[in-house]
Amino acid sequence: MEHVLSKSILVAIVLAPLIGAILAGLFGRRIGRVGAHSATILGVGISCALSCYILWQLVAQGVSPFNQNLYTFFDVAGYDAHVGFMVDKLTAMMMVVVTFVSLLVHVYTIGYMAEDPGYQRFFSYISLFTFSMLMLVMSNNFLQLFFGWEAVGLVSYLLIGFWFKRPSAIFANMKAFLVNRVGDFGFLLGIAGVLFWFETLDYATVFANASSTIGGGQTVAIFTGYEWSVATVICICLFIGAMGKSAQVPLHVWLPDSMEGPTPISALIHAATMVTAGIFMVARMSPLFELSETALNFVLFIGATTAFFTGLIGIVQNDIKRVVAYSTLSQLGYMTVALGVSAYSAAVYHLMTHAFFKALLFLAAGSVIIGMHHEQDMRKMGGLRKYMPITFWTSVLGTLALVGTPFFSGFYSKDTIIEAVAHHAHESPTWLANYAYLAVLLGAFVTSFYSFRLLYMTYFGEERFRRAHDAHGHDDHAHHDAHAEHVQDDHGHHGAHEPHESPWVVTVPLILLAIPSVAIGFLTVGPMLFGTDWSGHHAQLPFFLGAIDVNEANDVIGKLKEEFHGPVAFALHGFMAPAFWLAFGGFALATLMYLIKPELPAKFAAFPPFALARRILENKYGMDDLWIGGFAGGGLLAGKLARRNDEKVIDGFFVNGSARIVDLVSGLLRRTQSGYLYHYAFAMILGLIALLAVLIKFWR
Repeated sequence: MEHVLSKSILVAIVLAPLIGAILAGLFGRRIGRVGAHSATILGVGISCALSCYILWQLVAQGVSPFNQNLYTFFDVAGYDAHVGFMVDKLTAMMMVVVTFVSLLVHVYTIGYMAEDPGYQRFFSYISLFTFSMLMLVMSNNFLQLFFGWEAVGLVSYLLIGFWFKRPSAIFANMKAFLVNRVGDFGFLLGIAGVLFWFETLDYATVFANASSTIGGGQTVAIFTGYEWSVATVICICLFIGAMGKSAQVPLHVWLPDSMEGPTPISALIHAATMVTAGIFMVARMSPLFELSETALNFVLFIGATTAFFTGLIGIVQNDIKRVVAYSTLSQLGYMTVALGVSAYSAAVYHLMTHAFFKALLFLAAGSVIIGMHHEQDMRKMGGLRKYMPITFWTSVLGTLALVGTPFFSGFYSKDTIIEAVAHHAHESPTWLANYAYLAVLLGAFVTSFYSFRLLYMTYFGEERFRRAHDAHGHDDHAHHDAHAEHVQDDHGHHGAHEPHESPWVVTVPLILLAIPSVAIGFLTVGPMLFGTDWSGHHAQLPFFLGAIDVNEANDVIGKLKEEFHGPVAFALHGFMAPAFWLAFGGFALATLMYLIKPELPAKFAAFPPFALARRILENKYGMDDLWIGGFAGGGLLAGKLARRNDEKVIDGFFVNGSARIVDLVSGLLRRTQSGYLYHYAFAMILGLIALLAVLIKFWR
């Protein structure tokens, strides 16, 4: 039996998508559409199959984790940097999630982008993204992590602005790029701190020496007179990077706008992979974060705020993709809350289950957009369940997983987080712990409400698309420019205005994502979170042992393990938990307002307190105004003032002013140089008289 992971297999996992991206990107015209999607799907397919094999080796065969440098990037004055892989169970799980979702998105894209002129370019980008994400999760050092981090940011920028003739897409990708640069500045400072204190960028060395190097109360003076814990400074700087990438308040403003990109991108990048990079990074850095209670409290506060307050904005959205986008923000907040209470394994477990059901919900939203001939406003939908049965039923399954229905995958991960926060609040009853617990509980109600609102507005009730069509008198997609989303139906034409089920290349990925959305939590919660076998007996070592380090005092998952008696008992207990009843309350309210009495929302909107709340939510708490008008606008204003200062003060007064003074003085002096001899003789006589007068004065 092979007891080490194969280096060549790991290299193949990373390079297969890169080769596909190069073939589709550089030779796309030569190999055509079929060649482009075949090359990229084959590359990602190979990567997915080999990733599953690596995970199987680590889990079933007991193969040791891999940590090895493959290539030396530089070695200067004792500082070295390498390209290498650290593959343990945490990495292998991320590799499987990234490649599996990416593979299904590649297949889905064949249908979704069927008529788009940038078909080959799109496949090249998503395959390049898969390569970048694999480099990020498989890295064994901070430099390679940063390479992957920036590469996924770059590809995200390219894909959000994929339809580059749309001003809204260009604005959205610039917004995403610039907001992420704010986070990345903090991330770079954190990496610089690691290099300064540890004199290496290698994970294993840093983690092994963490407690001795920065865990002994070492401080650094950032502002004169104030000493900061080194561990706190490094961890908060690293987490600021995660706030940008994983869209945490206040660096969350880019994610809803990123819906300007094609729907497959929303599913791949903005639900399942790139946005979870920050969560993965903090979990990977657990040996550092465990050294700073302050940093963990900061993470907890940001996560709780994001989980509740961004979910509220989803209630007032009418664009089907934006509802799912705000849902993603809220769920990322849940993962961050788990990190803040040291439940790292629960955070990455929710990352895994969420990747499946959120990618499913995005792709289902894309399927609706195809069926509705590129209409995204839910107010112009309704009654679609009889036209699009596969999309409808997979959406229902994804929604049940999202709201945390017992026995569905989302329940096991989300309820574990809520239980962990409850345990943390019980152990340390501070205002912050109670605030976080309240936020994740109320978040369950909010999530349920907007999720069922989306289902009812889209698939139930009056067929409002007929009314919208009669009012316009023509197809909605006629408004889109040449780069707008275009997909033919099965018959190859758009003649009918009836909505239609999407082609098989769209529906098969939906079905394949619906299966893990339902079942993966039930099958994996015991082994992955609590180190139990399928029956709930504590027979195994923790799944993430060695990959995630937690101080014994902070080990909430270890304490929850004592109460875990298998997935069935956990789910049955879930029916009595407050989170379930809050979620049920959200479902009941959405059913009343959008199914039984659809006239209620309009009445509520007219009531002044609700109207004010709605305005605040539609304005997104003014965060866009703060970033665009405040920081960006302030930067522009400062630039204009600097330019005015440059023109008027520096150029006008100092540079041109001194030139004018020289000009004036020289003009006066020029008049004294007449060229007549008697003028010079007269001046000499006057000078001599003045000199004599001075001498006589001093002589006396």
